[in-house]
Amino acid sequence: MLRNIVSNELYTVLLVIGIVIVAIAKLMAPKRFSDFILVLGNNKYLKIYAREQKFFDKFDGLLFSNLILSLSVFCYIIYQYITETRTVSINLLFKLAFGIAAFILIKVLIERLIASVFEIDKLIDTYLFQKITYKNYLGVFLLPINALLIFSFQPTLTTFYVIIILLLIVNLTGLISSFKTHQSLIKPNLFYFILYLCALEIAPYVILHKVFFTK
Repeated sequence: MLRNIVSNELYTVLLVIGIVIVAIAKLMAPKRFSDFILVLGNNKYLKIYAREQKFFDKFDGLLFSNLILSLSVFCYIIYQYITETRTVSINLLFKLAFGIAAFILIKVLIERLIASVFEIDKLIDTYLFQKITYKNYLGVFLLPINALLIFSFQPTLTTFYVIIILLLIVNLTGLISSFKTHQSLIKPNLFYFILYLCALEIAPYVILHKVFFTK
């Protein structure tokens, strides 16, 4: 059984790993990384790299790894605040990271399967690329936020609400951008796309909320 660590050493290690992962992605594709960082205000990245997407992309894979790491740390910080515990459990943090990664990956696989059934593969592939791009952006965005929460100041409930709202705004920006970019593809398949959104963008989170927050 792995021991609980009563310090920020584990957080420090995880933050350094996240920074190293992002740095490797930048060194591997500096031009792509520069376009990626500006994705919120510029669709250039989405237009160029959506055409070059592969089933497994090293650049996206690295940023996705950082997303899992950063999101797990952020969720654990919230857990510490709610439970008023000062310990950092390696076991619980690992289970959290595994659960988040499994949830996202399984969801993507199901989305691709349903896209094949509805014969809207092209639309969903591009949509998934954009959605994962914005999620990876959230992972990079969370790196400095996690560092501030751990080392600079004592987080409050208001702080967490503000951060979560910012994350939702970034995610919503990505969704709106996808709609604007692919209006011509979405309109002929609007009914199927609405079914897709209800089944795989709304329902999973409603279920998670009922599982974890409903007694």
